[in-house]
Amino acid sequence: MSLSRLGGWADLPFFTEDWPRIAQALDAEQRPVYPPAARRFRALERSQPDDVRVVILGQDPYHTPGKADGLAFSIPNGFGGRLDSLGNIFKELQSDLNVTREATDLGDWADQGVLLLNTALSVAQGAAGGHTRLGWDRLVAQVLTRLDAQPRAFLLWGGTAQRAAAGLAPHHLVLTSAHPSPLSAYRGFFGSRPFSKVNAWLQERGGPPIRWG
Repeated sequence: MSLSRLGGWADLPFFTEDWPRIAQALDAEQRPVYPPAARRFRALERSQPDDVRVVILGQDPYHTPGKADGLAFSIPNGFGGRLDSLGNIFKELQSDLNVTREATDLGDWADQGVLLLNTALSVAQGAAGGHTRLGWDRLVAQVLTRLDAQPRAFLLWGGTAQRAAAGLAPHHLVLTSAHPSPLSAYRGFFGSRPFSKVNAWLQERGGPPIRWG
């Protein structure tokens, strides 16, 4: 992993204090690890600190082959399997803004300043949550600290994201709801209207809205 690809994130203490140990643990993992190594830090590479306007925190990456692409909730275009959480996000987007989205790769959101960060950046095949104790939480804490000084919008879906982002400064827009997983979306994610609320807040502050479609 080249630190130069991380741009403004490269000086976070995590990369000298924690990443070497985590990288060694990933190398020792007997099962396939997702997302592929080249995409593991894609969220940070694609959304530089000064460009971040919105933060969407996920949990850990999808643990089925070909599905995780390094951005939280994002799935490579052309993936033939179930969309699960992303499918429910698209349903809420349709309900909230009457926007129908077909592209499952959310890179265009990242390019508009939406940081799509999981609270764990790796997972072993078939082992959801299996890498949550490797130390990724230190990276997430440092990223959130770096972003805390300037007002931003945070979408915290589910308890994992909400715990990771506890203690944010009061100047942010913080929207919480159930996770969009098929197991929990009906417990408060559907009907939460996060996309319109974020755009209204951004526009009130004089910025452009996110093009979610």
